[in-house]
Amino acid sequence: MAEAAWDDEAKTPAIDWRMSASLENVQRGDDELAEVNSLEGAVRAWQSLEGEHRDGAVLTPERPVQIDGAVSDSFAGEAIAASANRLPKQRSD
Repeated sequence: MAEAAWDDEAKTPAIDWRMSASLENVQRGDDELAEVNSLEGAVRAWQSLEGEHRDGAVLTPERPVQIDGAVSDSFAGEAIAASANRLPKQRSD
């Protein structure tokens, strides 16, 4: 009988950065409107926010995402930061 192995790849499988995601609870002008983008775009938009806006932001991907063994269908604060650490390198086309 083989034992299960929980290596880093099993804890965080490949993330589909092209799936849709919304970045919510972020002030945009006079309104708090959700911004719908790719998951990558939403995380990069979160990175550009000021501290207080980052703290209140909620990221909701189209499908649940597994990071460090935990599956989530919505992220806030440190969970968004953890996903930002896994962003693909930006192309400089």
